Parts: sequence; C-alpha cells; structure tokens
Amino acid sequence: MPRSVLGALVLSTAIKCSPPDGCSLLLRVNASLTLHDSLQGLEVCSTSLDTQETQCQTVQVPRASHRQAGQQLQVHFDCFKVGVAQTLYVTLRTVPHFCGVQLGQQYHTEAEKLSYWVDRSRKVILVRVPESGGPDYYVRLCLKRFICEDAGAPVRVIGNRVSRRVSLPYSQELSCLCLEVWSATPDAVRIQTCPFKNDTESLWDAIRYHPGSQALSWEPVCPMRGRVSLCWQPGPGAHCLELKHSGRPARGRVQYPLVDTQPQLCLKFSTSLGFQVRCPFKQPRFPAPPGSRCACVTRGRRGPPPAVDCSRPPPSLRPLVTPQRTLQWPLW
Repeated sequence: MPRSVLGALVLSTAIKCSPPDGCSLLLRVNASLTLHDSLQGLEVCSTSLDTQETQCQTVQVPRASHRQAGQQLQVHFDCFKVGVAQTLYVTLRTVPHFCGVQLGQQYHTEAEKLSYWVDRSRKVILVRVPESGGPDYYVRLCLKRFICEDAGAPVRVIGNRVSRRVSLPYSQELSCLCLEVWSATPDAVRIQTCPFKNDTESLWDAIRYHPGSQALSWEPVCPMRGRVSLCWQPGPGAHCLELKHSGRPARGRVQYPLVDTQPQLCLKFSTSLGFQVRCPFKQPRFPAPPGSRCACVTRGRRGPPPAVDCSRPPPSLRPLVTPQRTLQWPLW
C-alpha cells in the first residue's frame, strides 16, 4: 500500500461544559485519506508524554470498489478527553496495518488563561481563576528557583463560589516571583506565570558589607546568569572602569574580602539585558572600619594603608580598562 494513502492529520482542542460536572478539555482528531481496495479502516492513538497513558479509536472505512479507488475521504473521530497543558503524541495508522504507512504528530493542549492584576500601591496581586461551576482550585505565590518554592500559603477557591477572585499580598517585586493555579484534583497540571519577570532592579541592591572582615558581598534572591565585577568610577556620570581580576560569575553568592569603603568603588553587574552599576559607599549606609583610608582592594595586608590622594586609587590598584562586550547569557 502506498504511504500517500494517508493524506493529513489535523488536531485541535475544544471545551465541553455540562452544568452538573463542569467543563472538560477535549482533543478533536480529523484525517483525510485516499480510498484503496486493501484498506478496511483507520486507527488513531493518543499518548500522553507525561504519563504514557494511551487512548485509541478505530473507525471502519467502506471497502473501495475498482471505480472508487483513488477518491478522497474525510474521517472524523470521536473526541479524546485530555488535560490542560498536556503534551501528546498522536499516531494515525491503517487497518490492517501496513509497515511504514502511518502519520504522527506531537501536540500541546493549550493552558487556560490566568487573569490577574497587580496593585503596586497595595502590594497585592488579584487573581481570577477559571469560571464557576468547575472544580475547586488552589492559588499560591512561589519563588521560581530550582523548583517553585512557597512564598505564601496556598489558597483554595471553592468551585461553586460566586466570587472567584483571590488577593495575594507580596513584599517585594522579584523577577522570580510567580503565580501558580491548579485544579484540586490528583496530578493536576499547574498553570504558572511570573508578573515581574522583567523587573530585575531589586536584585542589584542585595549588597552587604561586613566592617569587621571588610568583606563586600552580593547574593541574588532569584537565579541569575551573568557577571559581577568591582569597578572604579572617577567622577559623577563617568564610565565605571573594571578592576583587574575582579570578575566573578553571577550564579550565586559573590564575595570580595578586604575591601575599603571608598565612595568611588562600585559593583558592576553584566547580563544579557545590559549592565547595572551600584556604588554602595557613596551614601553613609555602611560604617567604615577603623583605620580605613583610600585603598580600594587590599591584597595581603591588614594594617592601615599609607596616606594617599583620595581622589583616585593608588597606582598599584588602578583599574584595568577592559573592552566592552555584549554578553549573550539569558537572564534565567
């Protein structure tokens, strides 16, 4: 049998709502074929790539006479019941099965849209879960790191409630702060969205200074990919010049030991979105350690450095100017 006997496999989703049982998501399967005298029917199977569960259907095709052979026929299968945001692999074969005569297609069922509004003045996120009459839902805030960690207790929304709106308070706008909504049924697929995914400003302010050890450190709340370095800013608005050998990957906690509180000493953060500069010692936010003067980064000595001109770093600590380049690392 020629492979061209199977013309096309068309997949789409539909929603069926029954008032007592709520709504369910369905997969529609349509196929086209060319009639052949050896063809008796078609079999279509849908396999979930998450659970490996398989559903199959078979339809009979009238045996083609000599005059009907070669004619086109459209076949509509019954709908498969599927889950939200599920990845499926659908195969179409002939009955009887002829080796190599089949079609296959991967399909991802669409997730339900999650409606929300951010009230920045009150620091709350208002979430509206799917329409009433369906199952109960859970809603929560989480921090998306290796997994999405709880940033508040999950809230259960009762299915027959008139109001399906939930108010979730948050303390800080973080790029990894996300919303999760899922049905209160076993092994339910979770719908996730991150309202502040492009807001990274607060990540650069997580700078700490320890006067006793003179250690300057930075640790992001959210996972980042990029580069951190010390730099020297000669004056207001001037380009911050990177210090030699100070570059570190921004994948976790970064610490610089034996750092003096120089107002012109800054941290430079480079990511795929560009770069940011923070100068923690311009404001009297961190106390200066006893005996601290003008050395930017002290290497191998703990005693007070000699008196030098404070308008610029000592010659041995002058920053190394490196050519600027655009880093292509992704933010997450």
